[in-house]
Amino acid sequence: MWERLERHELKRRGRGTAALRPGERPIPSLPAGTDLLPQIKHIVVLMMENHSYDNYLGMLSGRGDGFRLGRDGQPEDANPNADGKMIRGYHALSTQQANGVPCQSWHASHLQWNDGRMDGFVTSTQAIEPEADETVAMSYLTESDLPFYYALARTFPLADRWFSSCLGPTFPNRRFLIAGTANGLVDDLPLHLLDYPPAGTILDMLSRHGVSWMNYHAVAGDASKLRRLARHRRRMARRRLSSLLEGVQHAADMPKDIQFTADLFPLGIARHVLHVDGMDDFFEAADNGTLPGFSIVDPSFEDFSEENPQDVRKGESFAAEVINRVIHGKGWPGTLLIWTYDEHGGYYDHVPPPAAVPPDDVEGRSMAERPAWLRLLHRILVPGMAEDAADDGGPMRYDQYGVRVPAVVVSPFARPDFVVSDVLDHTSVLKLVEEKWNLPALTRRDAAALSPLGAVDLEGQPAFLQPPELPDPSLKWGTW
Repeated sequence: MWERLERHELKRRGRGTAALRPGERPIPSLPAGTDLLPQIKHIVVLMMENHSYDNYLGMLSGRGDGFRLGRDGQPEDANPNADGKMIRGYHALSTQQANGVPCQSWHASHLQWNDGRMDGFVTSTQAIEPEADETVAMSYLTESDLPFYYALARTFPLADRWFSSCLGPTFPNRRFLIAGTANGLVDDLPLHLLDYPPAGTILDMLSRHGVSWMNYHAVAGDASKLRRLARHRRRMARRRLSSLLEGVQHAADMPKDIQFTADLFPLGIARHVLHVDGMDDFFEAADNGTLPGFSIVDPSFEDFSEENPQDVRKGESFAAEVINRVIHGKGWPGTLLIWTYDEHGGYYDHVPPPAAVPPDDVEGRSMAERPAWLRLLHRILVPGMAEDAADDGGPMRYDQYGVRVPAVVVSPFARPDFVVSDVLDHTSVLKLVEEKWNLPALTRRDAAALSPLGAVDLEGQPAFLQPPELPDPSLKWGTW
């Protein structure tokens, strides 16, 4: 099976073979659910939050496409401020991030991208948060700050062309991870989550074909699934009420009201509640080699996801614990783990994201289409999110990849000393799942996507069957 799949992929990569269409399977002659990659028994996706490739790995020497360094060993990359002064990339003064800046809203991300010039990272902060430090988006971290991440990227295959799926914030990008589309979402407002994609999600597809899956996330105190479902239903009721009121009364206190990625299509989560578990369950399954076929691992979005204003060392400690438990667990010989980020968090990256295949015909639900008084109120109450479309004026489309993010493929089958420079995005995860279980593509985006299988060698002796030793993170898990 692997040989047939590999031939198909090589044709696509080398000769421009037409992509699949939505609803088509990788090998049409075999039924959906057929395991085409039996060497890989567990696919794990660890998606953290809000950092660009250059912000984290731009100073990684000898691997990947990072900063262009001057004679002083410092990045030459720079962005102008509103007065034309060039702000060079600089080492962040602390791993504790500023509160609320930089911004990664739809509007801010498009200002930063600036039609591929990648020169709007300073001016976007000046436009959206005039009182903030205008230079913060140009800051970066080094190996001294993030020793575990740097060692991970130096040991396992590094993907230096992994882009977020759209030029926007968390919620639309995480929707691409599970559905191949944002289905019109352009912001992180929970009141806009009351919809469902026509083809469903990859989680629906896995359930339909009997493939085990789980969404693990940090659970505060209560591990009861029934109580968790009850809390979810209460949140859904609040969302419906907020939607009816257009978010006016509660917009000022509107949090990122999700606890795990599957909840980004909350209308379908009730039937998936048995597939949602806490981190203690993940660690136990990783130790014992009993992880399901597909796992999404979410950090606590409030405490250690690495979104500002958090200390990124806490997120690194969480990710290191997840990855170490996987590579030292009994299921390691058959595991492929992907470490990546949902979007860039407003931080600078020098690589212009290329055009992308639109997933469908659904355009972004624009705030600009709403009454002027409501746009003004949203701008005042939720400035980081709600001005997204108000200043853009045109249609909001998903025909552009978002800013590049860190990504590493961790597996015993990983190719040593390897950099993957294929254009990948979050729908590459969908493509990998579809290629493993011969599942139909959900949208035009994942139908056209490349999987990260180029990072692994499934024919020879696994190069990392004996787990490599990685350094400790800056903070040890559980010590803060």
